[in-house]
Amino acid sequence: MRDDVERALGALSAGLAIVMPTDTVYGIAARPDVPGALAAVFAAKGRPEDKALPVLAAGVEDLEAVVVFGATAHRYAAAHWPGPLTLVLERAAGWDYDLGGRDHSTIAVRVPNHAVALELLGRSGVLAVTSANRSGEAPATTVDEARLALGHAVGAFVDGGRLEGSPSTVLALTGEPEVLREGAIPFRDLRV
Repeated sequence: MRDDVERALGALSAGLAIVMPTDTVYGIAARPDVPGALAAVFAAKGRPEDKALPVLAAGVEDLEAVVVFGATAHRYAAAHWPGPLTLVLERAAGWDYDLGGRDHSTIAVRVPNHAVALELLGRSGVLAVTSANRSGEAPATTVDEARLALGHAVGAFVDGGRLEGSPSTVLALTGEPEVLREGAIPFRDLRV
């Protein structure tokens, strides 16, 4: 097993934020179920707490306790996950962790297409993850860039190599499908 994944799992359990690869950019992550862990992410980034954190997982089955997966969401997930598509879905009843933001009725979720990320998420469970940079700065595409931006506030770093640097496409499925941000998957390629 990779030593950096083991260190990251220990840091997450202790309520610390970590840096991990996704398939797009490096992210800063924390466990939503550990008190104070999400506050560490907001503080490290300088992220306003009215901007909610998205949730990443190793598979749809891990997200079914977090959000409501209707037939349309399952079709998009089957067509584009793992991959750089973020779905905004209705929050599942009983999933009460505060991810920030003004609207607590929805959560942005994703399954990244990166072997190291999937290994970590498969062992940690769902994580709240956002780009590993100070708010307003360019996202990190290498672990060294993330270390330079956030090294003082992170408990562990997981190196997954150089990443592409394109943000995920964000699709809201809380009504008619609506692209909130066009990213790594162009609008014309969003299909179910």
